[in-house]
This record gives sequence, structure tokens and C-alpha cells, in this order.
Amino acid sequence: MNNHVTVLEIDSNALVHNLNYFKQKIKPETKILAVVKAFGYGSDGVQVAKFLEDKVDYFAVAYTQEGVALREAEIETPILVLHPQIPNLKTIVDYRLEPNLYNFKIFNAFLKLADEMPLMNYPIHLKFNTGLNRLGFWHTDIPKILTDLKGFNHVKVQSIFSHLAASEDLEEKEFSINQLNNFAYIAQQFYKHLGYEPLLHILNTSGVINYAKAQFDMVRVGIGLYGFGNDDKETAQLKNTHNLKSIISQIHLIQPGETVGYNRDFVAKSPTKSATIPIGHADGLSRKLGNKKGFVLINNQKAKIIGNVCMDMIMVDVTKIDCKEGDEVIIFNHQKMLNHIATISETIVYETLTAISQRVKKVLK
Repeated sequence: MNNHVTVLEIDSNALVHNLNYFKQKIKPETKILAVVKAFGYGSDGVQVAKFLEDKVDYFAVAYTQEGVALREAEIETPILVLHPQIPNLKTIVDYRLEPNLYNFKIFNAFLKLADEMPLMNYPIHLKFNTGLNRLGFWHTDIPKILTDLKGFNHVKVQSIFSHLAASEDLEEKEFSINQLNNFAYIAQQFYKHLGYEPLLHILNTSGVINYAKAQFDMVRVGIGLYGFGNDDKETAQLKNTHNLKSIISQIHLIQPGETVGYNRDFVAKSPTKSATIPIGHADGLSRKLGNKKGFVLINNQKAKIIGNVCMDMIMVDVTKIDCKEGDEVIIFNHQKMLNHIATISETIVYETLTAISQRVKKVLK
């Protein structure tokens, strides 16, 4: 039971708006894969997937357990596991998840499992490295893959895919186009020699924005689904999905010379009213936001964080704000606030979102 009064509200209208925004950039027949890894980018992967299940063609998660959670929530949509590990392959099959096979070690392990069980036309996905140099086969591996798959009807290649390294950066356009061309060459080899045509996909959120012509059969929308494009102009077209709220637990009157918080970092120069809020770095708020660098909103007014961010609490200056104990506090409810938090925290919005702790209650609204 979660009684933490700090709540992350996930805006379902914003999710639909963002999904439709990307749908209008692609052909009607192009499939959409929604990325719900990392608890739906810090929200709630299960609630988001439940809501989107009749609106998208595929889900992707990073790890097997994330896929298991979706299946246990009775989600039937196909689920691609982007980074499966050999010890989890049996679980993947048990839960009808679809593995990304990215090198011969995991490829051979899955083919062996498929043969032993035996499976029939089990969907697998093959990832090729075209320049990100993270996971993936090399194009030189194609002949051996084709040889191993020939006449092997225990598995079926559901998709062939790759990942762009710098799709958001137009100064890297030449590199991205080179990746797209390499991928097209890889796809061609499979179409020529496999005997059937798997789905092809390479575009992520910023890939859809900048290289929509290379949409192939499917696109993968991750951060875009949650309200962030690759620049301010694109982000302005999207709606923020994450709204983090709390309440005022206690208000203190601090006299001049008195201090607030650990290490006595805030010293009152004049009579100050401080409000204590039940959220801290254990909930995902960076300690870099302390000492007046970060702020929250109380009754539509900015209240700066004073002193250090504690593990479970922050204190804010409400001297000039008309408020009382129990009043609502907005930690963030807009992309601009999230960008500000990420900038002060010296990180990116992805980390700010995914840092939201699992003890924070998540509610789809």
C-alpha cells in the first residue's frame, strides 16, 4: 500500500496528443512501437501500456522483467525486449515476449532453446549496429545468420532494426544518412535471401522528426510520447505527461540568524517563512537543486528551495506566498520546469524523469 502523499500524475490526454502528433508525421500504414521501458520513462510502464494497448502496434521494454510485468497486467500487444540476457530466454518464451538477438552468443542460445522446446515460428528480432556501437550484429554477419536460419522453422524473423546515434543533431546529418543507407543495404540482403520480409525499423523520436522518409515499416516513439521533441520548437508541439505534486507538511517562522536544514547552509537574513515538503533526493530530486537553485510552485508562485535537499524532504521559502499546511505543491507540471530542473541538475530530461523513485505513487489521469 502506497500512502506517500507525493504523487506523479500521468496525463492520458497528453499521451494521446503526443501519439497523434507522431502519427501525423508518418504514413497511415506505418506501425508504431511505444517504448515503455524504465517504468515508462519514470511514470508507470504498466499503466501507460494498458492505456495505449489499443492505440499502438508494439511495445518495447529494455529488460525481460519489464515485459513480464506487462504480461502479468494482461497486456496482449506484442512486446519487444531490447536487451535480453541469456539466463532470461526461457522466461521470455514463457511470457510470449519477443527477444532482440544482437550477437551470435545470444542468437545461438535462443536457436538452441527453440530447437529443444521445440518452438514453431517464434518471433525474434535482429538488431544491427550501423554506427551507435552499442548493441548489434555487423553487416558482415549477415551470410552466417542467413545460413543458420535456412530451413530452421523454429523461429521467424519478425523484424530487423537498428538505432540512430545522433538523429536529433542536424550537424550530424551526414552520419545519420550514412546509417540509414547502411540499414537499407542490410534490409535488402535479408529481403533477397530470407524468403520472406520482416518488419524494418530504425527511427526513434527525433528520427521521426528529422528523417520521416526513412520510416520503413515501423517507428519507435520513446521520449516523444512523454512530451519532449529534439528541440524547443518540437517540444512546444507536444504536451507534458508527467505532473509531480506534493503538499506542505509544516510551516516554520525562522528568525534572523537562524538556519534551515543540514550543514546550516541557509541562514535567515530577515524573518522568513519556510515550508517543509515530503519529497527529497530519495524520490529523485537532485541535491543540486538546493540552496535556491531549484524552485516549486505553491498557489502559482515560485518558492525557492532553501538549504540542502534532504533524503525525504525539501524546505522552501514561502515568506511572500499566502499558503497553509496541507496546500498543494507543484514540483513540475510543464516541459519548461523539467528542462530547468535538468539544467540545474547538470543532466538531461531523460534522467530527471527516470529518476522519479518507485515510492512515489503513480496515477494515470
